[in-house]
Amino acid sequence: MSKRHRPRRGSLAFSPRKRARSERCRIKREEIAAGRKIQGFVGYKAGMTHLVLADNAPHSVTKGMEISVPATIIETPPIRVEGFRLYKKTHYGKKPVTEVWALAGAEAENSGNLNRIADIIKSSAGEDRSALSLSMIISTLPKIVSGVPKKKHEIMEIKMSGDIEKDLEYAREVFGKEIRAKDILKEGDFVDVTAVTRGKGTQGPVKRWGVMIQNAKARRSGRGRHVGCIGAWKPRRVRWRIPQLGQTGYQQRTEYNKRVLKIGENGEEITPEGGFLKYGIVRNDYILLKGSVPGPKKRLVRISHSIRTHSEPKIPEIIYISKESQQGH
Repeated sequence: MSKRHRPRRGSLAFSPRKRARSERCRIKREEIAAGRKIQGFVGYKAGMTHLVLADNAPHSVTKGMEISVPATIIETPPIRVEGFRLYKKTHYGKKPVTEVWALAGAEAENSGNLNRIADIIKSSAGEDRSALSLSMIISTLPKIVSGVPKKKHEIMEIKMSGDIEKDLEYAREVFGKEIRAKDILKEGDFVDVTAVTRGKGTQGPVKRWGVMIQNAKARRSGRGRHVGCIGAWKPRRVRWRIPQLGQTGYQQRTEYNKRVLKIGENGEEITPEGGFLKYGIVRNDYILLKGSVPGPKKRLVRISHSIRTHSEPKIPEIIYISKESQQGH
């Protein structure tokens, strides 16, 4: 008799599945999207809707037709540039060399602070200069977002273009100032979104890993919602690959190649009457992304320029945006 075989249920790619340390996600990837002054932006998830647009995908079976697509609304208030940090590549990884912080209401002094970084770059020559990189330290402004009950701003780093000379020039322009989403992104772009998923607490192996519920002929102790075997006799321990109960959700995840359908400044265009359920009214700039985004409403979402291959960005023609269907999401 032939041996039955099926792929394992539940991917091990995200193990260990434990709670995220913070909702302020850390993006550790080394890839840099070419031609971008900074590598991303930050927003808060407001809810979902659907819209009707003309399909302009070149190889789609519905090309040229009107289609309905789901979309996520992310409110993107301005971010403030708090400082810059200079890194140097070493045999032990990237090490910080120095950093400068902005002073409130002192533009002349802020630009002068960057001279310390400029002097280090100038003194480095040849290979030493290519090992230097500059990153931007930004802070969010949750006070001006009505749907987020948070007053304390989050501070995080965003990578820059990788060209140290151009990065320093751009740093002088924006040091201590605010940047808006439309300065970094444009309609039709493809982006990657990173957020902490919705937390579900402690769950069993069926919900956590997707294992099969035991059939009626098995010994269904505990209603059969457990694995049939937790391992061989030897070694005399339970291996980590065995699906078991534990923390489910509230883990950092990244979804790739989300298309920017619209970047707007007037939140009334997409806010339903009475505001979004469990969020409120969108009062700042917003971004419409095609498809879903990890996490519940009010969750901090980091938006990065796409690093995977994708089709050429084309600005979609939006025909209709629903302002009634968000109440159920």
